[in-house]
Amino acid sequence: MSGTVIVGVDGSTTSFKAATRAATVAAGLGATLTVVTAYAKDSTEVVEIGNDTWVLDSAEQADKLTNQVAFKLREVVPGATIVTKAVKGKPTEALVTAAEEEDAQLIVVGNVGMKGLGRVLGSVATSVAHNSPCDVYVVKTDA
Repeated sequence: MSGTVIVGVDGSTTSFKAATRAATVAAGLGATLTVVTAYAKDSTEVVEIGNDTWVLDSAEQADKLTNQVAFKLREVVPGATIVTKAVKGKPTEALVTAAEEEDAQLIVVGNVGMKGLGRVLGSVATSVAHNSPCDVYVVKTDA
């Protein structure tokens, strides 16, 4: 399979775990990995939900974040072909939009927020699974 695998990152340890798995899967499939982050507006905002912290940055900061993650992923998975993308919007919208634009075969997300109150209120993984134009792989990232 060639094609595209999408993964979202936000600077957290859990998102890097999902990105590492996505890079390994993409390399194994001969696919390109697109590392995506969402940004809401032209300023930086930090939102804490439970034990996870979400950083919503400007486009410039979002680009910087995806490039840093891509650099680390290339060290961890040397055979992976990795590109980056910053998308304006909420995380779920950013991943689904990127998957549609890239005609992706797979979106990889972490399972943060899929337990307890997050399960009731929703999580990025749940929302992506319900709205994705392609298959979704949920990685166990919450230790």
